[in-house]
Amino acid sequence: MKSSFFYSLKNGIIIKKQEYTYNKISTDTRTIGKDDFYIPLKGENFDGENFIDHAVKQGAAGFLTSNKKTAEKYIDDDRVKTVIYVPDTKTAYMELAQARITEAGYKVVGITGSSGKTTTKEMVYTVISESFNTWKTKLNHNNEIGFCQTVFDAPEGTHFLILEMGMRGPGEIELISKYARPDIGIITNIGTAHIGRLGSQDNIARAKCEITKYIKPDGIFIARNCDLVKKHSEFKGITKYYSIDDVVIKEQHVGYSRFDYEGFEYELPIEGAHNIENALAAINAGLFIGIPPKTILKGLRNFETIENRWNVEKIGGYKIINDCYNANPDSMKATVGTILDMYDEPVLVLGDMGELGDDAAKYHAKIGEFINSHPKTTQNTVVLTVGKLSKEISKQITNCVTKNFDNITQAADYILKNKNIGNILFFKASRSMKFEEIINKLRKKGET
Repeated sequence: MKSSFFYSLKNGIIIKKQEYTYNKISTDTRTIGKDDFYIPLKGENFDGENFIDHAVKQGAAGFLTSNKKTAEKYIDDDRVKTVIYVPDTKTAYMELAQARITEAGYKVVGITGSSGKTTTKEMVYTVISESFNTWKTKLNHNNEIGFCQTVFDAPEGTHFLILEMGMRGPGEIELISKYARPDIGIITNIGTAHIGRLGSQDNIARAKCEITKYIKPDGIFIARNCDLVKKHSEFKGITKYYSIDDVVIKEQHVGYSRFDYEGFEYELPIEGAHNIENALAAINAGLFIGIPPKTILKGLRNFETIENRWNVEKIGGYKIINDCYNANPDSMKATVGTILDMYDEPVLVLGDMGELGDDAAKYHAKIGEFINSHPKTTQNTVVLTVGKLSKEISKQITNCVTKNFDNITQAADYILKNKNIGNILFFKASRSMKFEEIINKLRKKGET
């Protein structure tokens, strides 16, 4: 990356200028290498500017800084070729990411929503990858720093960037969208995730719809059909709303779905109405950029789940379905409903859901009511709940067996001591519950 690339910063003051070609941009002095360009970032518990000296010792040949004294310190240091003073290094990083998108001519797909973002991202990726060189957000790196990393990690020849956009409060989706300028903007749904922070679903919808402010005029906005999205969307161009009601499900069983959508038949290597809805976003994105339905079908067939998201494995005598990456009331209902529909006599292992505010107990109780009233719930269904809030789930259940545990150790011990409770175990909870540790205990026991 030539040093001239960094001179385009809107508010940057060039303190030292020497033409040079950099290896890559780095924000981490633990992995920085020779001829990298260092961008020091600040967080609640760290300040990257304190490590500029270390970055230079490790071989960094240029850097940004918001400290003029630090900048001036390296004016006569031959190891450093470029020093630029900026008011804020994170803003500068995002400006550079935007410049890189423009320079490389990337097309951008931005995806947000209360749940289903990562699954939809993976589906969009598999669809578009059938026709174009495509790069995507890694794991859950879906904040503004993850956006920048995704842009600069994209290999040469990339055509499409698939960006997952997460948020914890108002303004965060707008910030990423402002610099990403999506060609395609997708909102998977509006649920109750983060309602403890934002106060209402209306506020959540308003925050998610921030993505619509910066979709390019000749682009498209794709969203699950929702009155709140229609209320808060600011996009005036082509808009496509979808829902499971637009689909005719032809076949569905464990690990497979086949359905008709707008005159064409599609398949997925996964079950569940919520996963079919996620696929509709990917289908519409593909159709918009001219990918034929047959090619979209091929892409969807190649979809694979990622770690802790509907992963299926056999451990000992159990079939484990691991969906414990995260949870909110909407995703909990959708996935639990799928399990009850698709499996006979399942064991539901459910944990606390976070960030639900003062009404957290009420939202957990509603999950219990949902399970209790589900037509496929029988006396042989087992519901194991873990945590103080999840106890509210168990309190509402009268139609099947239920037990509550204070912690994951108690839950794991109970499962191991009661092997006859059922052979289909479904795990769902917020990440903070660390449900993967229960599965690891079952895995270790299954190996002995």
